[in-house]
Amino acid sequence: MIIDTHAHYDDEQFDPDRKELLLSMEAQGVEAIINIGSDYRSLERILRLTEEFPFLYGAMGVHPDAVGELTEERFARLEAYVQHPKVVAVGEIGLDYHWNVEGKETQKHWMIRQLELARRQQLPVVIHSRDAAADTMEIMKRHGQGMKAVIHCYSYGREQAEEYVRMGYQIGIGGVLTFKNARKLKETAAVIPLERILLETDAPYLAPEPFRGKRNNSLYIYYVAEALAQIKGISAEAVLRQTRENARQFYGKIPGNQI
Repeated sequence: MIIDTHAHYDDEQFDPDRKELLLSMEAQGVEAIINIGSDYRSLERILRLTEEFPFLYGAMGVHPDAVGELTEERFARLEAYVQHPKVVAVGEIGLDYHWNVEGKETQKHWMIRQLELARRQQLPVVIHSRDAAADTMEIMKRHGQGMKAVIHCYSYGREQAEEYVRMGYQIGIGGVLTFKNARKLKETAAVIPLERILLETDAPYLAPEPFRGKRNNSLYIYYVAEALAQIKGISAEAVLRQTRENARQFYGKIPGNQI
């Protein structure tokens, strides 16, 4: 049994067959899925999904591209959302300087506010960081010390990954690991201890080879495990066993065999 630590089943790409797809997971070995927040409107949808599917858990947070939607009133509502019994983390939150949808100072402000919320509620955080390596590291060192955190869809070099590991954080690895041009990520995966890796899909995005460019789903996490196993020189079963335990320890609220 495996745990997909990062997916977006509230996404409209799953509207045609969401229920059927999710109900197919058990037979193919997916034990639990963490559905991650993106924009403010996604949060209500995620809560409804966690109530409908026992094996689905939620993370409540607003992605850096969408923090312009936040107000003090909505932030108070977000804090109420994270107290739901099926919510296991705050996320995804962070910085994204690739598109600069929101200004850098606005992104930093709401990242810090959401980190503070997670600390108050004693929840782990799911960190999104794209083209913002230095600022993300600085904020996590100043505001994330002692917290549980995963750097989702890790895209930087091995040195920064090793620094995050020294800080006690997890490194999130998904379908990009299977891409032929993912040299930096493969080098990073080779040196990061398996105990510090969480497997994720980011479904419906970033499907692994041989499905690259198509809609991703949690069943494809096996391809990520196989790629990581080849890099580590161990079996895919050993990768799945350890990363499952990593996910349970990280999120805390996921008992075994929930489907």
